[in-house]
Amino acid sequence: MIDTAGPEAPAAGRRGPLADRRSLTRAAVIVALLLLALFALPPLMSAYYTDTMTQVAVYSIVTLGLGLLVGRVGLYSLGQLAVLTIGAWVGARLLFATSQPYVLVVIEAGLATMVIGSLITLPALRLRGLYLALITLMLAGGVSVIEATLNFPNGGGGFSGYNGSQLHTPQIRRPSFAGTDPAFYRFAVIVAIVMFVLVFAHLRTRPGRAWAAIRQSEPSALAAGINTTFYKLWAMALAAFVTGVAGALLAGADRELFSIDFPIQNSIELLAVVLMGGAFSLAGAVIAGFLQAFLPALLQNWGVPNDWLIIVFGIGVMQVLATAPGGIADQFPKDMKRLYRLISRLWRRPAAVAAGPAPAGAPASTGKGGAR
Repeated sequence: MIDTAGPEAPAAGRRGPLADRRSLTRAAVIVALLLLALFALPPLMSAYYTDTMTQVAVYSIVTLGLGLLVGRVGLYSLGQLAVLTIGAWVGARLLFATSQPYVLVVIEAGLATMVIGSLITLPALRLRGLYLALITLMLAGGVSVIEATLNFPNGGGGFSGYNGSQLHTPQIRRPSFAGTDPAFYRFAVIVAIVMFVLVFAHLRTRPGRAWAAIRQSEPSALAAGINTTFYKLWAMALAAFVTGVAGALLAGADRELFSIDFPIQNSIELLAVVLMGGAFSLAGAVIAGFLQAFLPALLQNWGVPNDWLIIVFGIGVMQVLATAPGGIADQFPKDMKRLYRLISRLWRRPAAVAAGPAPAGAPASTGKGGAR
């Protein structure tokens, strides 16, 4: 394997202090935003927006898993909504059928979803691109048929836990320490932080390097001795686990689940918002969560039909494919830097005109300090 770190080591060493300062600044901003989300926002939000922000936290985890597949491994999946459905089903069933702590149910739902999702997608590991997208979309369609037939658990007995004759279905329970909407919102944010840390740890270690090699060139990764099948299965299992955790959170957030809550077209919307938010960064998953959950709630509050979202998402995906492959997370900081430079030039120009020409006899500036 070619060692690419050698020649670049001195330059990287010279850039070390600046890189450290940027890392510290980035970490401070992240911590400040998390403290704002956990403590400052809940007292300021109404019940409507508290529920909306809980959905943002849940769908940030979902888009985190899908972004891992798309941006880090190059696997385009349209079945992530089906995985979310499985996680919500398992979580709701366990919450109704057992008295286990909610945190334990969340972990169990993630593990069960990881096993089921891995087994289902195992035959599709050799597929990529459009073929993988079509196979996973068929998976989402099959799961939607099953859930429409069996319905979600509503406190009944049997395998599905559904009781069609029950007029007033009990609500899915929440943890005792997060019974209110603001408390459950904080709980969802904390779980989302844990999932982001879990994925970040994978990206910084051997699996992340293997995924990057596979995405760059799978034949080259094979030639370098990387077990591509194993690491692609690992990525799918991790994405299924975090999505299953999100499904269990969604069960407690909504308190009631119905098959109509998971339409198959939302699978395409999930991929669209991941591409728009930025599939190559963790910040893109948060932006995608806002696009998936907050934007529809905001439009609904303003009285705008949700059908307009399809047009907005379509334009957004076209713009990403044409000019901003890194999504909003990558393009927005660049646009802000360009805007800052433009404003700075416009601000300095009137100052230079107001100063007037240099007085006669003044020495012209030359050398290195002169005009460039």
